[in-house]
Amino acid sequence: MSITLYYGSGSPYAWRVQLALEAKGLPYERKVLSFAARDTRKPEFVALNPRHRVPTLVDGDFVLYESNAIVEYLDEAHAGRGLALFPGDARTRATVRRIVSEVDSYTTEAVDQVLERLLGVKPEERDAGKVDEARRAVAEEFAFVARYLAGDFLVGPLSAADFALYPAVAFMDRCHQREPSFDAASLVPPALAAWKKRVEALPYLDATWPPHWRA
Repeated sequence: MSITLYYGSGSPYAWRVQLALEAKGLPYERKVLSFAARDTRKPEFVALNPRHRVPTLVDGDFVLYESNAIVEYLDEAHAGRGLALFPGDARTRATVRRIVSEVDSYTTEAVDQVLERLLGVKPEERDAGKVDEARRAVAEEFAFVARYLAGDFLVGPLSAADFALYPAVAFMDRCHQREPSFDAASLVPPALAAWKKRVEALPYLDATWPPHWRA
């Protein structure tokens, strides 16, 4: 069966699915949707995902949306191939799921506040105080999740937890790219910065990089 991934370039939730597909070594076709063109509202896509969100995966005659469900499906449907996204015993796998949930509930929320206050408004309309407040929240959250590092990665071996967190950290670099005065590096504690380099050294990371982020 052939796999098709519908996604938006730079979507952090779609990014984790791309990383999962690459880590599993699964061939897939990419269908990039334009938010500006309202592709997610078009009837042919709504027929696949009535919530008109990305990512959406089509595997043969099976359609699945919601990023975490997709990542778990890929790991179970293709067990034994490529990276085990939920490795280890029941407790280790539960820890991976817990960290993914924390990233979605806390880390992404903090990052979104920076994106909204820094990039979501015109430069002349930015409130420096609110941007600094959002920066502090991200720094606190990054310091919090850095405590989970167990060896090279979050739960020991590379897992779905790392793929969930990486896009959130990378988005701070995107903020610096868009607004050079934004100090992204200072938000990332040393242990997390070393982890980030390890993720970025993965041979397939470049294949998932948002094309419009390239300088």
